[in-house]
Amino acid sequence: MSGETWHTIGELAQRTGLSVRTIRYYADHGIVPPADRSPAGYRLFDAEAVARLELVRTLRDLGVDLTSIRRVVDREVPLRDVAATHAQALAAQIRVLRLRQAVLTVAARRGAGPAEVDDLHRLARLTARERSQLVDDFLASVFTGDPPTYPGVLVSMTPELPEDPTAEQVQAWVELAELCRDPAFRASMRRLARQHAADNDVPGLPRPDAVAVVRDGVAGALAAGLDPTGGEAEPVVAAVTSRYARLRGLPDDADLRRRLLDRLVLANDPRRDRYLDLLSVINGWSGGGAVAPAVDWFIRALRARMPAEARSQPNQVIA
Repeated sequence: MSGETWHTIGELAQRTGLSVRTIRYYADHGIVPPADRSPAGYRLFDAEAVARLELVRTLRDLGVDLTSIRRVVDREVPLRDVAATHAQALAAQIRVLRLRQAVLTVAARRGAGPAEVDDLHRLARLTARERSQLVDDFLASVFTGDPPTYPGVLVSMTPELPEDPTAEQVQAWVELAELCRDPAFRASMRRLARQHAADNDVPGLPRPDAVAVVRDGVAGALAAGLDPTGGEAEPVVAAVTSRYARLRGLPDDADLRRRLLDRLVLANDPRRDRYLDLLSVINGWSGGGAVAPAVDWFIRALRARMPAEARSQPNQVIA
């Protein structure tokens, strides 16, 4: 024993912060065996035992089971193999915890009852194939009989939940899935799709639809806080209706303004903006694509400049 530094269980406890009971358990089970005993029969541990104990403590803190730890310290398996296995297991657990967190967060925000919580949980647990089927069915119902003007439409409306989503992405997916199943939202989006197709039923390349024209045309007015019913908004209204008329190949007259108003009233659905916001979260796209403020501003501007009888007529919708 000469020249060697020895440690009792009590000294190891002070050095490592582990309890005497825990170290004694490791010693009794051969995970950190003593190197010798004192004349009084007390277990003594050498520097190698101290190093083993430090490794055991670290691996236990990381959630590795004692069976695997013993195989590592006994050099039966490489540490890297055990670390990789447990890292994969933790990743799976984290995904489950994120899913649970997302469902509970949405449920708490809504004050959901048991049935709704169960439905939210089911949506969150859908497989990639089931998610794809739900979205494909939604898009097929929206574009039935009206193929998109350009192929990018379907791509731009398709959520792609990553393999390892964040809790925020799972929350977004659950809400978006509910929108996809909502018959009223499907009907509204189907009318918007047909409206868009009708606005592009002119020769030439695809053109911006009514919403895009308005969004681009009133950005400055919104930023400046212009009153849509005031005289300072008149040039903005004229520029937007003139551009829309040119794109549609129609005269800029009262009929065109009624046509534009009909399309904007239909498009002024907050669920549309919400779908796009959720889509951006799920796909990791930049946000800021809300059109409701611009559409609402221009609807007010148009109505303020139309005859009273035209404003009171129900808006016609493309069926």
